[in-house]
Amino acid sequence: MKVLIVDDHELVRRGLKLMFRPYEEIDVVGEAVDGTTAIQEAIRMTPDVVLLDITMPNGLDGFMTATALAEEVPGVKVILLTMHDEELYIKRALELDVPGYLSKNSDPGQLVDGIKQVMEGKRYYATSLSEAFIEKVVSQKKESVLTRRESEIVRLTTLGYGNIEIGEKLGISPKTVENHKSRVMHKLQIKHRHELVQFALKNRLVDYDG
Repeated sequence: MKVLIVDDHELVRRGLKLMFRPYEEIDVVGEAVDGTTAIQEAIRMTPDVVLLDITMPNGLDGFMTATALAEEVPGVKVILLTMHDEELYIKRALELDVPGYLSKNSDPGQLVDGIKQVMEGKRYYATSLSEAFIEKVVSQKKESVLTRRESEIVRLTTLGYGNIEIGEKLGISPKTVENHKSRVMHKLQIKHRHELVQFALKNRLVDYDG
């Protein structure tokens, strides 16, 4: 796995390279001291993972750099490696879909495990916040991307209405209902209808009495 290290402190970069030396699966292909250089190096080297500090000089912090990397180097995985463990920072990372968030005090094994997890498409957040809080933030983010019409279709689907019935209630064709459902599932990154129902219940788009 090719790793790019981004931190404005040379001691941190050097320490990370030494830390990874015993791990043959980790190949540190480069380093950068700020966001601008990180983007340039990532485009040039196409790393699998970028270990990225949050607080950096020259205008681009870790959040802005992560956003730019997602646009300029599709497929690259970002892990924010920072001393910030405050809710504000962690929530911001989740809102930006950053897959990894670790403390600079993490031991080598945890850091390598985090890299492996995000490479498998999983989220890896080793923070003081509970997993329940993290899931809540992720769910709220997903809900916020739905339009009012999409949320209503999800609600009616969860209540057991079919496309024809939903179309009649909303004054649209069954085909349009199906198109909305497909768009919602794409936005929420889910593949099965039962996951749509679970999302609606979890986010209280439907209230059951009793």
